[in-house]
Amino acid sequence: MNVLFKRHPHAGDNPLPAYESKSAAGMDIRAAVEPDITLQPGERKLVPTGFSMALPEGYEAQVRPRSGLAIKHGVTLLNAPGTIDADYRGEVKVIMVNHGEEPFTIAHGDRIAQLVICRVEQINPEEVKSLEETERGVGGFGSTGI
Repeated sequence: MNVLFKRHPHAGDNPLPAYESKSAAGMDIRAAVEPDITLQPGERKLVPTGFSMALPEGYEAQVRPRSGLAIKHGVTLLNAPGTIDADYRGEVKVIMVNHGEEPFTIAHGDRIAQLVICRVEQINPEEVKSLEETERGVGGFGSTGI
């Protein structure tokens, strides 16, 4: 499947989102920042990526954290996964947060998140008076054990 990407001037020499290994599910996306952005512990900021895209109808792009940033620095995404709808044409931006104990600096070109393209289907909500019973029923939040 082909997806169209538009590079913004501030993307500079950043590559478009790309798979970094043969079987990767997510494409790494990079920061398009000048000057660098520093996230203090507990701080969150919106980080531009320098690209927009046109997804086909029936698809979404999920913006997900990078595990290396999370484990090494405590840096992750607040609304993970973030959803980019097929009809959105604005610049993709990433809401990053520093849960670590040290300031974390984001430089132009740093890989900050990953982008996963997923098929989605819209539904027709139908209101009913009751739902079919299941063995689990209304049990949630740990009801099936650890």
